[in-house]
Amino acid sequence: MNSIQGSCLCGGIKYSTHLAPLTTAVCHCSDCQKQSGSAFSVNVLVPIEDFLVEGESLGCYSKAGGSGLPVKRYFCTCCGSALYSEIAAMPGVLAVKAGTLADALTTPNLHLWCASAQPWVAIDRSLPCFEHAATE
Repeated sequence: MNSIQGSCLCGGIKYSTHLAPLTTAVCHCSDCQKQSGSAFSVNVLVPIEDFLVEGESLGCYSKAGGSGLPVKRYFCTCCGSALYSEIAAMPGVLAVKAGTLADALTTPNLHLWCASAQPWVAIDRSLPCFEHAATE
């Protein structure tokens, strides 16, 4: 996957980048669980440079993450789809929600915030797993 494209459920917001993704991470933090309405969030990390967003209905919710620094979570105000996050602790990178990609999902390369994982989730421990953030 050398470039990515995606959109929200209603198609009101579209995004793209021509830069290759850096990695794909599964995040088990409680904020990602709440935002996704699921046990975890699968995120494709991409450089913020060249990331283009089109549409009128882009909303943003900002809250301090586990680092204490802000995490800006972008979503469509029409359909509610979570699209991507800008994490101040990871400057220059966006975490794009893999479920919004136009093409096939990539295979995750690591797991984050495993300490917060739901007890019934089977984490692939053959991949790098961080109990909290990847900076530990």
